[in-house]
Amino acid sequence: MERKDQDGTWITADMKTAFKRLHRKGCAHSVEIWQQDELVGGMYGVPVGKVFCGESMFSKVSNASKIALISLCKSGVYQLIDCQFHTEHLASMGARMISRKEYITILQNNNG
Repeated sequence: MERKDQDGTWITADMKTAFKRLHRKGCAHSVEIWQQDELVGGMYGVPVGKVFCGESMFSKVSNASKIALISLCKSGVYQLIDCQFHTEHLASMGARMISRKEYITILQNNNG
């Protein structure tokens, strides 16, 4: 998908192939937002126990990626959603930074 004011995407062909393989093996998941028969937004990533490691989000319709993230949060499946980057967009929905030590502790307590 083309992005406004950007030359391209960081999602390479190799990444697409890898995530398709992970998805077929049940190791990668997506949260999809549909409007009638059109995919209008969502996110994908890899769950590690009760931690969801988000890889990317997209929206073709305003706020569709937010709805995907909020749906994932409200599912109650995950204790932590790793968004990789702290942005104003994510902070507006309650995201906060945690220390590496806290992150490792959460991984160890939920995956061991």
